[in-house]
Amino acid sequence: MDKQIPKRGLVERLNESGVICAEGYVFELERRGYLQAGAYVPEVVLEHPEAVAALHREFLRAGSDVIEALTYYAHREKLRLIGKEELLEPLQKNALSLAHDIAREATAEPPLVAGNICNTNIWHPNDKASDALVRGMFEEQINWAAEANVDFIIAETFSFFGEARIALKAIKETGLPAVVTLTPHREDDLRDGIPLEVAAKKLEQDGATVVGINCARGPQTMMPAVMRIRQAVSCHVAALPVPYRTTPDHPTMQSLRDPRLPEDRPFPTALDPFTCNRYEMAEFAREAYNSDIRYLGVCCGGAPHHVRAISEALGRAPEASRYSPDMSRHYAFGTHKSLKKYNLDNAKNL
Repeated sequence: MDKQIPKRGLVERLNESGVICAEGYVFELERRGYLQAGAYVPEVVLEHPEAVAALHREFLRAGSDVIEALTYYAHREKLRLIGKEELLEPLQKNALSLAHDIAREATAEPPLVAGNICNTNIWHPNDKASDALVRGMFEEQINWAAEANVDFIIAETFSFFGEARIALKAIKETGLPAVVTLTPHREDDLRDGIPLEVAAKKLEQDGATVVGINCARGPQTMMPAVMRIRQAVSCHVAALPVPYRTTPDHPTMQSLRDPRLPEDRPFPTALDPFTCNRYEMAEFAREAYNSDIRYLGVCCGGAPHHVRAISEALGRAPEASRYSPDMSRHYAFGTHKSLKKYNLDNAKNL
């Protein structure tokens, strides 16, 4: 049996070779028929843990350095929304256990295991009572993650700076590293009026290990925004776009339009025609990494082939690279000497 490589921590990996973090679990599990679009509560963790474990394995094989416990949208407010608050603790603990179980299967360097908290959709800057409410929600999730010995906590998808700051303060009390990612929508400023780069700088000053952007924006519209953060901070920066072809006119996946649909809004279940291919994701990863953005990944809509493309763009060869495309033996578009000339000549007619 091969000797397992010693496990490096988050900061060590960031400093040496960068970190790839596969996200996008809720969209992918919805596509596979294990999660309901709308509330997007990951009951799948309890109902079909084998499906979650399988996706963890696929992302790991594709090159993810991180196994993120599937507790996104599994906070108390989301469970209250669907009338199942009693599932809060078992869902958290099962998600964390699954992540650790798959991490232990690694035969090379063990992946990092991350806890996760996210936007609550109930915090508002004019509602001071919401501060304590969301703080309590974050603390219970973070405490379960810390008890499970995660390597760090991801706090993500915050469109309000104030909510992100509450999340970071709760994480800092555990002593665990914090990756905090913001989500600007059509405007670059956050919803409480804080410019993106100002918010990132304040989060760095508050002790975030990594700051950046995740979700909503595709590669084309995320890159200019994340570069504003890169220029404003000295800590490590994260960029996890959605794999959709957003544009300056339609900068988020929610703002994309398709006239062939009854309501012309493809979000969230008809985004397929806008999906980025693996080469676009690889190009984004190379550009970001060359711009000193060292924490990379893909968010909602991402699939294992996107993660593999990002990994290979950084010069890596994950396990799934064994099956990376080799068109040299394709009967019509190949180059191998054994191929039939009449098929090659007919390629232009296909």
